[in-house]
Amino acid sequence: MPLLVHAVRALARSRAVGLVVVCAPPDGVAGVVSLLDSHGLDGKDVRVVPGGASRQESVRLGLAAVPAGTRVVLVHDAARPLVPVEVVDAVAAAVRAGAAAVVPAVPLADTVKRVEPQPSGPEPVLDTPDRSTLRAVQTPQGFDLPALVAAHERALAEGAEVTDDAGLIERFGGRVVVVPGHEEAFKVTRPLDLVLAEAVLARRRATDGY
Repeated sequence: MPLLVHAVRALARSRAVGLVVVCAPPDGVAGVVSLLDSHGLDGKDVRVVPGGASRQESVRLGLAAVPAGTRVVLVHDAARPLVPVEVVDAVAAAVRAGAAAVVPAVPLADTVKRVEPQPSGPEPVLDTPDRSTLRAVQTPQGFDLPALVAAHERALAEGAEVTDDAGLIERFGGRVVVVPGHEEAFKVTRPLDLVLAEAVLARRRATDGY
């Protein structure tokens, strides 16, 4: 099963989610629609829209497809296909409780060094941040929809670019809060990540008929 289908199903399992908007490559909308149609998605409303040249642009275009009157929106990476439903629920609940921006995150297991980047060779260490104050951020990130739309509109007007949507809220003075993430919500980007994902899926199938 493709990673995208796993990611859509991960969101669709949550009762807090009524609509999933998938941002596809501009020339690949029909293919993504066909792919999703070939897999059952628990009767949830799924819409596929053309994305943009960047993640930030794709999110902005996806937000435009969200129905008027929606107050809570979750932004998720398809590269995190195994996020547990309890994380999705926790993020949505925190936004409903009044937070403008919510991110799931996990503590860091490794010591972190801040370095001076070098084109080649050893990199000098500048300092060692206190690991207890650091978190590795995951998705889905949750937002008050009007606040996120306003941040994207301002970013577009000012030419601002960030790596995640919570970063946009921070950039323009908004407050972001963290809820507990989960070790299984890791990002699949390298060959080893695929091995880990297959192991997680095998365990889920053996224990709960996933």
